[in-house]
Amino acid sequence: MARFLQLADVAEVLNISASQAYALVRSGDLRAIKIGGRGQWRIEAAELERYIERMYAETEAFVASHPLVGGEPLPAD
Repeated sequence: MARFLQLADVAEVLNISASQAYALVRSGDLRAIKIGGRGQWRIEAAELERYIERMYAETEAFVASHPLVGGEPLPAD
C-alpha cells in the first residue's frame, strides 16, 4: 500500500462515499494533510489504520455498555 492515500482511496477502503471521507477529515476524526497548490487531501495509510483501530475500540465499548436484549431487532444499515 502507498504511504499516502487520496480521499477516494479512503472511501473505498471504508466502503463509504467520498463526501463521507471528506467529512471525517474536516471534522478531525481522521488526520490528513493538504498538499499542492490546489490543496489536495492526503491521508497516511498508518493514520487510516489508527482510525480503524479506534473505531473498533469505540464499537467494543458501545457494545459492552449496551447489551443485546433478547428479541431486539437488528438495526438497518
